[in-house]
Amino acid sequence: QVQLVESGGGLVQAGGSLRLSCVASGRTFSSYVMGWFRQAPGKEREFVAAINWSGSSTYYAATVKARFTISRDNAKNTASLQMNSLKPEDTAVYYCAYGTKITTVTMPQPDRYDYWGQGTQVTVSS
Repeated sequence: QVQLVESGGGLVQAGGSLRLSCVASGRTFSSYVMGWFRQAPGKEREFVAAINWSGSSTYYAATVKARFTISRDNAKNTASLQMNSLKPEDTAVYYCAYGTKITTVTMPQPDRYDYWGQGTQVTVSS
């Protein structure tokens, strides 16, 4: 059974940092694009960042670029999202996902990803 589990969310003050992790089990995802998405209450799920299989290519939403860093460790079947300089508008449930049918990181549409975690809540207070 394939399972993606996110962790590392929590409550942080504006300007603070959090590091999210995503651990995959049930299959190996080392060959696939990995992405982070988020969804705030009443809003659609939106793209945050993506990384290719080797880690050599990354892509960020304009709203998080220069503040967030995506990384992966294929040996451990894990991925991370380092979030710095957090803002209240970053408050959302954050999801990790893998896309087994895409080959580029510039695919921000959630429906291009086929394996999803359950999400972890990030709340940034002002």
